[in-house]
Amino acid sequence: MTTAERAIENLIARYAELVDDGDFAGVGELLAHAVFVGGTGSVRGGDAIARMLRETVIVYDDGTPRTKHVTTNVQIEVDERAGTATARAYFTVLQALPELPLRPVAGGRYADGFERHDGSWRFTEREVRVDLVGDVSHHLRR
Repeated sequence: MTTAERAIENLIARYAELVDDGDFAGVGELLAHAVFVGGTGSVRGGDAIARMLRETVIVYDDGTPRTKHVTTNVQIEVDERAGTATARAYFTVLQALPELPLRPVAGGRYADGFERHDGSWRFTEREVRVDLVGDVSHHLRR
């Protein structure tokens, strides 16, 4: 794995960690230079992305959505010359609440774009395609 691939893989993992921590402002910072495409449409910029998550994801008393985003099948393609990259991955969202057992609530794919800026990699796009939907009534506002 190249240094660029490792940096991009870390960005992908950081997104999951921030969402699971309920740190939507942090997600906004991570995606500050990106467009986020999902079921609610297209949102550009960190503040708008953070607001969209706050309006969409249910957060519990511990400040988290009580989820774990598991990212697998990560494929990264880097164009060092252009300073750009793309990545594809699968995700599974697990959720558990005191009154509900651990269970998968959604699964799908990420399609991401990245650029190198001032020597560091950053997101330029995150497309979330949900392929499998379970009971998201305790995870998402509808």
